[in-house]
Amino acid sequence: MSTVGGLAIILIVALAAVTNYWKGRYEKVVPKLESRTPFKIEERDEKSLTLSTTIEFRNEGTQSAMIVDAYVKPQLPFEQYDGIAVRGKAEREGKPREDDYFEALVLEHKESVNLVAKVTLTARKGMTLEEAVSHMVDFPIEFIYREVGRSPMHFSIARIILTAEELAVLVGVELVKD
Repeated sequence: MSTVGGLAIILIVALAAVTNYWKGRYEKVVPKLESRTPFKIEERDEKSLTLSTTIEFRNEGTQSAMIVDAYVKPQLPFEQYDGIAVRGKAEREGKPREDDYFEALVLEHKESVNLVAKVTLTARKGMTLEEAVSHMVDFPIEFIYREVGRSPMHFSIARIILTAEELAVLVGVELVKD
C-alpha cells in the first residue's frame, strides 16, 4: 500500500469517528404535556379572564439547549366562535414580565424549566364573561418555542386543548347547547 493510500484510509477513519461522535450529540427539548397543571384563574373581571397552565420543558438530549423565544397562540378564529377574543403569552414560572418579552434561557443536559402559558379571554359583542363562556367551544392553544443547540435553530409546538367544559367549570357557568 502506498503512503498516500494509507493516509487516505487514516483520514477516512478519523473523519468517520469524528462524524459519529458529533452525530449523537444534540439538544432535544421535550414538553411534558401529560403532567402540565390544570388551568387556573390568574385574573378576572366582568369582561375578561386570564388563565394559566404550567408545563415542564426538559432537555432530553446530550448537549445544552437554548430556548431562544416562546409565545402562546390560541387557535380560536371568529369564524369558529366570535363571542370571545383570545390572546396568549408565554413566560418563565416565577419570572413574569410586563412587556410580553420572552427572555432566552439555557437548559443543560437533563435539566428542566417550567414555562407558563397564559391565555386572556375577553367577552365581545356586549356580552358579559359568563354569557360569552356559556356558548364557548373547545379550542387548541399552541405553545410555540424556538430552540437551538448543536442542531440548527428550529421551532417546535406543544399543543393543549382548552375544552368548553373545563372553561365553564372555572367560570362557574353551564354550557348552552346551540
